[in-house]
Formats: sequence, C-alpha cells, structure tokens
Amino acid sequence: MSTRAFAMPIRIVPADIDFMGHVNNARYLGWVQDVVLEHWRKLAPAEEVASKAWVAIKHEITYRRPAFLDDDVIAETVLEKIKGARSFYNTVIRRGEEVLAEVQSMWCCIDSETHRPARIDRDVAERHFGLPGKAG
Repeated sequence: MSTRAFAMPIRIVPADIDFMGHVNNARYLGWVQDVVLEHWRKLAPAEEVASKAWVAIKHEITYRRPAFLDDDVIAETVLEKIKGARSFYNTVIRRGEEVLAEVQSMWCCIDSETHRPARIDRDVAERHFGLPGKAG
C-alpha cells in the first residue's frame, strides 16, 4: 500500500562528525526531517504547501552502519498512509546499496496560520502522493 518514493542526496559536513569519527546519530533525524519536508514541497500542490506545515510526533530509528565525511549518502522516503492529520513515513538512508539507517516516523499536519491539526484532502493524497482513497 506504499506510495511513490522520494529520494534526495545528503551532504555530510564536518560538523556532522562526532568524537568517534563518524556521523553523529542525532544528525540522521535532521536528514529525515529534510527529506520528509522536501517530499511534501515537491509533490503537494502549491496552495497546500502554503497553507500547511508539519511537526514530528514520533521517530523510531534503527542504525545499521556508520556514515563518514566523504560518503555519498541518499535518503529515500515513502509516505505509507495518512490517518486524520497524521502521516506515517518510512525513510531509508543508504550509502550505495548499504542501508545505514531505517526510520519510521509519524508527523502531524498543521494549519500554517492557526497551528491546529489539519487533515490532508483525499484528492491530494490520491492524486499527488498515490495513496489509496482513505486519507482525511
């Protein structure tokens, strides 16, 4: 029941590296936020992007391998489902074919002006994200 995947390259900078010589685990969550929000901006209609914002509710991350400064890393995310104002994403961070981390996250869509939870219209979920007709 998954939708279209969205991927973006990750640029590792020296500030990402911790005392052990690899990317600090906390940085992965920033990458998840970057790819999920970019996914929304790229696929949603402009009026939806302007009227909605996202806040993270929950992240569950499994670290598989460390990343290093010169690595070519890609974050790929899939919007699995929408339930009310909540959206459920699966994100995989890779170096080539190697999985570095897998993240399941839940996000709340909010109205940009009121900051109250806002549902995603069924039409937007179906036409722009490829979800079956059970959003909203």
